[in-house]
Amino acid sequence: MAKIIDGKAISAQIRAELKEETEAFVKATGVRPGLAVIIVGNDPASQVYVRNKRRACEEVGYYSEAYELPENTTQEELNALVDRLNADNKIHGILCQLPLPKHLDENEVILRIDPKKDVDAFHPYNVGKIMIGDYAFLPCTPAGVMALLERSGIEISGKECVVVGRSNIVGKPQAMLLLHANGTVTVCHSRTKNLAEVCRRADILVAAIGKADFFTGDMVKEGAVVIDVGMNRRADGKLTGDVDFASVEPKASYITPVPGGVGPMTITMLMQNTLTSAKNSVK
Repeated sequence: MAKIIDGKAISAQIRAELKEETEAFVKATGVRPGLAVIIVGNDPASQVYVRNKRRACEEVGYYSEAYELPENTTQEELNALVDRLNADNKIHGILCQLPLPKHLDENEVILRIDPKKDVDAFHPYNVGKIMIGDYAFLPCTPAGVMALLERSGIEISGKECVVVGRSNIVGKPQAMLLLHANGTVTVCHSRTKNLAEVCRRADILVAAIGKADFFTGDMVKEGAVVIDVGMNRRADGKLTGDVDFASVEPKASYITPVPGGVGPMTITMLMQNTLTSAKNSVK
């Protein structure tokens, strides 16, 4: 029977710490951390994320701005907004909600955001710093996974870690962070041969492929730590992860549920990055 890693509880604990830290920082410097969120178009899921980010800012005591731009916003208009936010001293973090409408170039926007305000850590400058282990910010979801492991007392050093998924947002940075923590890391993907066999080697398995209930009990080693980054919706409308919880939970030593595992940590790590950026702005 696995121990459930409660992302909601750990997230709440970190946010309480951030609120206290922020109050002390504002008192000492007069600077309040500020986050600007940009959303283009009317994607309902993105709008929910933006609302959640605004609420999180209120909870920890940050200043926030939200820009909800119409679907037909041009690249020039979006670039001009990013330039304005780059120059705004009240704003320490800029986040552009992805995906953007097809006529807009996501890479152009990512490159345009000042790396010092890139609280998603998507800019190549920040990606490079993560690679060498000298970073200010970490991508929010992988950072959330690391915080869950650390606060659950799970040792990474010397462990066999398998990350399934190689996206720039989760898989690649997750592998790098586990490597920095002295894990022995294997990255798997759609072309990996004998995937189940590789997964069964894992002391720590990170599932991040976006396929509902893909990882079953026969793919997991007895006593493994299983981190489910997936967020999928079944035909009946219920949320589920990439891991078939019912068959994996009896074999694992620790497991994250969906919802309530990695999900709550992502926005909390965004708050952490925004405070880090504000602190760096007064150095």
